[in-house]
Amino acid sequence: MSFDLPEGQNKRELASGKLIYDEPLPHVARLRIDNPDKRGALDQEILDAIAGTIPTIQARCLIVTGTGSVFSAGYDIGGLPEDRFAEEAEKLVAHPFTEAITSLTEFPFPTIGALNGHTIGGGLELALSCDIRICAEGAKLGMPPAKLGLVYSYDGLDKFIQTIGPARTRELFFTAQNISADRALKWGLVNYVRQAEAVSPDAVVMAESIAANAPLSLEGNKKVINTLLAHAPIDPAVLSELAELRRDCFLSNDFHEGVRAFAEKRPPEWTGT
Repeated sequence: MSFDLPEGQNKRELASGKLIYDEPLPHVARLRIDNPDKRGALDQEILDAIAGTIPTIQARCLIVTGTGSVFSAGYDIGGLPEDRFAEEAEKLVAHPFTEAITSLTEFPFPTIGALNGHTIGGGLELALSCDIRICAEGAKLGMPPAKLGLVYSYDGLDKFIQTIGPARTRELFFTAQNISADRALKWGLVNYVRQAEAVSPDAVVMAESIAANAPLSLEGNKKVINTLLAHAPIDPAVLSELAELRRDCFLSNDFHEGVRAFAEKRPPEWTGT
């Protein structure tokens, strides 16, 4: 099932056409992941385009959405070269993804994630980095790192804990099972659930309402909220330990096996190494 978005002004194709920028209304910008052949997977080209484009956007509200029945299936690690798998996987997740997420969280005005369909893994963290989320009914949301042998980032896990609390974060990451849009709404993972064809227009209507408000108030209130949510600095030694734990997972046999098994649609054979 696919739903076409009404085209806005100043349309630009980025990342070889896999990311579309337009302006559906005055003071409203929109980025659309358009990588349907890979279920909205986030490759380095898309992530670099997100990181490079968002800081240049002059708008009072930014919408981030996808194409068809999938918002994003997460990192595009399925096609990484076998001989440099660990190195390339870590580079993709640790650098382009981090920069894309940072650009979104640091956008000074409100952001809306219009989740047109399934939202998985890194795609869910991208959505969670938006201030407000509108989700299509029937969409599945989930975090599969445990099925891939991946230790998730400190910042990413912290974002989930702040949004849905530690108990539900544990369930989401330990079971690695997808949840429904309705359950995501009850958890506070999304703000609204709408019929799939209504997600895009509802996001534009909400963005128009937000953009009509005082820019100084929008920017100032977002800055205060983000400051209140920020934690005290973490001991550098602890941060170093967490970073090393994550780095080691990319070199592990289990991570390699998890990704291979996922691609081959078979149960992984874990060795704990």
